[in-house]
Formats: sequence, structure tokens, C-alpha cells
Amino acid sequence: MRQIFRSLSKVLSSIAMILISFTAYGETRIKDIAAIEGVRENLLVGYGLVAGLNGSGDNLNNAIFTKQGLTDFLERLGINTQGDTNIKTKNIAAVTVTANLPPFSRQGSRIDIKVSTLGDAKSLKGGTLLATPLLGADGNVYAVAQGSVTIPEFTPAAAEVKTRNMSVETTGYIQSGAIVENEIDFQFSSLTHIKFSLYSPDFSTAISVAEAINNYIPGNTAVALDAATIQVTVPSYRKDDMIEFIAEVEKLNVKPDYKAKIVINEATGTVVIGDKVHIRPVAIAQGNLVVNIGQLDYDKLSPTMPEAKQDLVNKFVNDKRGRAVHELSEGATLSELVSGLNKLGVWPRDIISILHNMKSVGALDAVIEIR
Repeated sequence: MRQIFRSLSKVLSSIAMILISFTAYGETRIKDIAAIEGVRENLLVGYGLVAGLNGSGDNLNNAIFTKQGLTDFLERLGINTQGDTNIKTKNIAAVTVTANLPPFSRQGSRIDIKVSTLGDAKSLKGGTLLATPLLGADGNVYAVAQGSVTIPEFTPAAAEVKTRNMSVETTGYIQSGAIVENEIDFQFSSLTHIKFSLYSPDFSTAISVAEAINNYIPGNTAVALDAATIQVTVPSYRKDDMIEFIAEVEKLNVKPDYKAKIVINEATGTVVIGDKVHIRPVAIAQGNLVVNIGQLDYDKLSPTMPEAKQDLVNKFVNDKRGRAVHELSEGATLSELVSGLNKLGVWPRDIISILHNMKSVGALDAVIEIR
């Protein structure tokens, strides 16, 4: 009898897990689609010198700022070079140092930095960045950077390409190369309202986030101010445990709703299609290829169509010639169309051309973003 109950319990548990998985499909946490207003990274930038280069540094006759930076550096170390105008070295390069200061970074913590040349240096390989202060937008120093510059190595995998270093040696990075000196303080205890900013503004998503928070916290504490901002009033009984309160709100699940969008990178021939993209009934001809989607009412179209378009319609209705014909039912998704075109051997750039033309005739209900 106990064995029967155990088996039944396992079956019920499995059913519950299946139901939960179906219920949670398409949902995501608030923390994955929104950020707390005021909690963000800060950009840092600095000017420094990279020393120890093997003759690949700046030409001091061409890069006056490098020469001035070297002179100032030596002056700080007690070496007077103001009267010497014949300083010649190619082992040093002027660089910009950039970094992102994460929120809640504390004194002594380390952050990654990126180093890029300013002058005519050929390579930063083997160089060492000298102590460089990193400034914020307010002009204050928030970190100090120093360390050995690393150049990312890249070698083409294709056998027909000669093996050589394809990396850009005028840009490098230093992992954990800067130490935080000043903190950007952010106090949660004094807040009476918390604002969540959506990464992708959408009215429906903002309302869904507000509803999820109100279902968790009684009293309609959350309200969508616009398509990107949700304001949450902190209950008086949760002000003493603000951090725990924010963590609980961020873990709430919502179902985002986004616009139908297609992203096209014409340089690489990449097409990315959202799941909400649908197409209307349309007929497509590309070379010897004919594709029909749904059923077009040609009798209604023919009186208003120019002769060129009418000839195209006649080709679809009467001839349907071509090396391949593909039929899709009405209401097919764009992903089904692209899948069918791939099966027929259509090149990615031809697919991009087809998508543009479908949008121009009104058969594609989506936003096309070109990159």
C-alpha cells in the first residue's frame, strides 16, 4: 500500500511540474527586463602612458602630447627634463584608458580596463600601463589603473588563409587592472518610491509589471507612469528591510509583450525574426522561384493593379513556372516562410530582399530594423 502511495505521489509531482512549466512558459523575472532607476554603471576615462614597447611606440616628433606626457611623468619622479628637447624613444605610447564602474563598487575592489593608442604607435604588445587616474563625468578620480597590457590573439581557422596574427595590436585590455579609490554612494533607506525602467519600453509590458507587483503587495503600490517606467511606493512596514523588499520584487515573474520586429544585418546577411511576426496572404517571385502564401483574391486586385503587377499575378495564377514552387497556408508565420525558402535553396541576401519587398506591399506586419 505504501508503495502505491509513493508511486501516486511521484505521478502527481510530475504532473505538477509539467503544469508549472507550461504556466511559466514565456514568463521572465522583472530583474531581467528592468533596472532600478539610479542603479547603473558609470563611465570612467583617463589619459596615460604605456612603457616597455619594443620599438613600436609613438614617434615623439609626431606625437607632441606623448612627449609632454613623458616629461610630466619624469618631473613627478624628480627628473628634470624641461631643458632637454632631444628626447628620443620609441618604447612609449600615449593611450586612453576606459572602464565601467559597476554600481555599489567599494574601495579596493578591482575593475577591468581597456587601453587604446592615441598617437602613431604600431603595437601595445608587451607594454605596461603606468599609473593612470580614471575620471568620472564630474571630473573626480574614482579609480587608478596600472598593469601589463594584454592583446587578444586571433588566428583565422580557414585552411586556405595563411596563419598570422589578425588581432588589432593598437588596442588591449587589462583584466582587473584598476583599483576603485572613491565610491559612488546610493542610499536605499531614504527612498519612499522605487522606479523600475524597462530595457525595452512597451506599454503592455509596463502594465504587466505593475499588475505583478500589485498582486504581490496589497494596496496598488505600483503604477505604470509610461511605457518604460513603473513606480513602486514602498510600504511603511518594509522600509526597515528595503534590500529584501527589492529582491522579492525583482524575482516576480511577468510575461513581456514586445513589438513584432525583424533585425537585418545586410553586411553579414544575418536575419533575426521575432516570434510575433506574421505575414498576410502574398505571392512571391524571385528568379525562377514561386511562393504562394494563403489565397489572394486576384479578381479584386486586377482592376486596380498596374499592368506590370497584373502580369505578375497572371504568372502566379496561370503559369506557376519555375524550378521550385512552395505553398504555405494562410496565417503562416515568417519563420515558416524563411524555413521554406531555405529548403528551396534561396540565399540569405535574397531572403533580405524578399522581406523588404513584402514590407513595401503591406504583407508583412512588423518593424524592420537595419544594422
